[in-house]
Amino acid sequence: MRTEETLRRGAAVLALALGGAASAGATTMVRASLEDLTAAHETIVVGEVLDARSYWNRERNFILTDVRIAPSDVLKGSEFGEIAVTLMGGSVGDRTALVVAGAELRPGRSYLLFLGRGPLPGAPGALTVRYLSQGAFDVAEGADGVARAVSQAAGHPLVADRLGRTEVPGGSKGLPLDELTQAIRNAVEVQR
Repeated sequence: MRTEETLRRGAAVLALALGGAASAGATTMVRASLEDLTAAHETIVVGEVLDARSYWNRERNFILTDVRIAPSDVLKGSEFGEIAVTLMGGSVGDRTALVVAGAELRPGRSYLLFLGRGPLPGAPGALTVRYLSQGAFDVAEGADGVARAVSQAAGHPLVADRLGRTEVPGGSKGLPLDELTQAIRNAVEVQR
């Protein structure tokens, strides 16, 4: 009898632990349109990641990663040379901080990025990719030889926007980079 009660309690504790782990890993994002992304960010660039360095924040309670980017095109914001972007998460030694649905930027790859200042843990006001993975588009040559930009949020479920849309701009195949940059430039003009 005592063994049966112990097993039931153990099963209940396990169920609670698994339920908590599942909800802790969930990230909810409301779908953002290109117009929303353009309006909400002060800087929009296409560029290549030069390098990335992860470190503990000043309070040593969260890992941040500084990413150096060489812009090849500035769609919104001031003209500038290399820029530094800070992301939440990264690895230091044997410790890793993972942000579910966060932007992932790798050295040697190109991206279209929606950037703004944000309150990061231990780095208030840092220039960052806001709106998690919705603020980062991977840029690569498509099978047709045309540069395409695909939202990093394409693999994440999104809550419908005010028009009922749940698919990221360009869908899972993305958009030709020239078409996307022109749409952003048009949105910047309209918002002026």
